[in-house]
Amino acid sequence: MDTNRLPRYDISDNPTNCCPRFKPEGWDGQQLHFKDKLFVKAKTRSLFHIPLNIGSVFPETFAAIEQAGAHDDNDFIVLSYDPSAWTGVHYFSVSKDVPAQHMVKMTGDYLTRVFEGPYKNAPQWEKEMQALINSKGRHAKKTYFFYTTCPKCAKFYGKNYMVAVSELE
Repeated sequence: MDTNRLPRYDISDNPTNCCPRFKPEGWDGQQLHFKDKLFVKAKTRSLFHIPLNIGSVFPETFAAIEQAGAHDDNDFIVLSYDPSAWTGVHYFSVSKDVPAQHMVKMTGDYLTRVFEGPYKNAPQWEKEMQALINSKGRHAKKTYFFYTTCPKCAKFYGKNYMVAVSELE
C-alpha cells in the first residue's frame, strides 16, 4: 500500500469543460493510507444538506490552489461530509501549502467504494460502507464522499458516480 497515493483520476476526457468524465475503474475497494496528506479545508452553507454556496466556494478554492501551483492532476480528490444539515466541509488534496487557505493534514487508513445514483442516496451508502467495514472486523470513524461530477455534468454523462471514502479505526 503506497502512502498518500490515490487511484488515477483521468482529467483528459472532459467534453463539458467542467467536470471530467469519471472512470470508476481502480477506485472501488481500494485501501488508502495517508500520512500527513495535505488538504485545503473549505466550508459551504447548506439548507437541509443541500449546498447553497458551493458554486462560489469551489471555484474560489480551486483558483487559490491553482495560483499557488498546488494542484496535481495525478493526486486529486475532494473529500466531503456534512457535520450538520446546515454545513458542508470539503477537503481538497494539494501538493503544498496554499496561502490564505485553511490547511489540514490527514493521517490514517481508508477504504473506498464506488456508488452510482442520486446524491440523496448518500446516507444509505454510508450505512452500506459501515456494514462492509464491520464485516471485515473493523469500524469506520468517518465516511467522506468524493462527488466526482457536479449535477449538470452528471446529467450530461448519464451517470452520477460518488466514491465513499471511510476512515478506519
